[in-house]
Amino acid sequence: MNDALVFFLLFSAVACGWWLGRRSLSGANGAVPFPPSQYYRGLNYLLDGRPDGAVDQFISALEVNSETLETHIALGNVLRRRGEVDRAIRIHQNLLARPNLPKSQMHIAHLELARDYISAGLLDRAETLLQDLVKESDEQRDISRLYLVEIYRSESEWQRAIDEAKALLPKRSLLGGEAQAPQLSGQPIPVQLAHFYCELALEVAEEGRSDDARAMLQEALRSDPACARASLELGRIEGAAGNHRPAIEALTRVVEQHAEFLPEAIPALRECYAALGEEDALSAYLRRCLDEHPSTPLMIAVADDIRRDEGNDAAHEFLAHRLAEAPSLRGLLRLIRIQQEDKPGTPGDSLAMLGVLLDRLIEVRPAYRCDHCGFSARHLLWFCPGCKYWGTFRTIRTAETE
Repeated sequence: MNDALVFFLLFSAVACGWWLGRRSLSGANGAVPFPPSQYYRGLNYLLDGRPDGAVDQFISALEVNSETLETHIALGNVLRRRGEVDRAIRIHQNLLARPNLPKSQMHIAHLELARDYISAGLLDRAETLLQDLVKESDEQRDISRLYLVEIYRSESEWQRAIDEAKALLPKRSLLGGEAQAPQLSGQPIPVQLAHFYCELALEVAEEGRSDDARAMLQEALRSDPACARASLELGRIEGAAGNHRPAIEALTRVVEQHAEFLPEAIPALRECYAALGEEDALSAYLRRCLDEHPSTPLMIAVADDIRRDEGNDAAHEFLAHRLAEAPSLRGLLRLIRIQQEDKPGTPGDSLAMLGVLLDRLIEVRPAYRCDHCGFSARHLLWFCPGCKYWGTFRTIRTAETE
């Protein structure tokens, strides 16, 4: 939509608001008052291609009262979406300077001003307004809390984000009832709450507070039992503490939650099974997982076990058979590395050059993609910077990427 059309619509909206504001006066004396001079100046600005001046004149002309509030709000929202946050702030501050407005409408203006501040990056001012609304407005309390959660998430204040998100949950859901969980930026709050707990667990774990980290991760799983991230982090913390059985229990739970995240658990699983002297049990487990949930990382992990237990020839045969069924660059690169171990050559031979080229090709390609917005990354991210969703990154399952 071009500027002329946008401001024509704004002009129409403001004119309607002015007419509503003057209608009572017209009914009282039988005369219809002429529009104020600001309207004519605003129209001239608009026709001359000077929309900024037109907006200023329309704002000056439009009387503030209960009947014109929606027009002011709509005008401020349009300006905010266009990136003219300073003008939107001025409009909403102008509303708050009118003590004759009902309290409910003042609360609406407060909320819109907080949204302006968020758009402008003035998060401390927005936070203050939203906290006041939580205390004072029953109608705006939940949406104010939603914006507070977004602010605390952006500032990595995880405990405060958790507190506000929990306050949004229906009481019955905390007791295991069937109340539908509310949405936060398009995702159920329990899903995001689980990741807030995971973020907080990582912080306290870095401070050496392993017990607190475990408690946070257990809370994450209570909030969202399907949170594979919480199981992965819990398994790593238990493994680092020497609690290998609990670590294995947590890490193998990932298959039931999201099987494609199992490759993320393999390094920690290897350490735990090695500490227990049960490498064969891990090999059997990975083979079963490969049959049920085939993927290139699992195939490579099984090939590494075969190479360790049966030698390079068996690993080579296994990889060649699997790659014939499901080709992948990463699998081919591992096959080349095994061949190089059997027949070491000079750095300039064809096999070595092929390995180097494949390695570079794989390195520059993204390996993960958000299944909500399509944002891609080379490493696994738990928070998508594109759509602001949590836990939506998945392995890109193509021959070129795997």
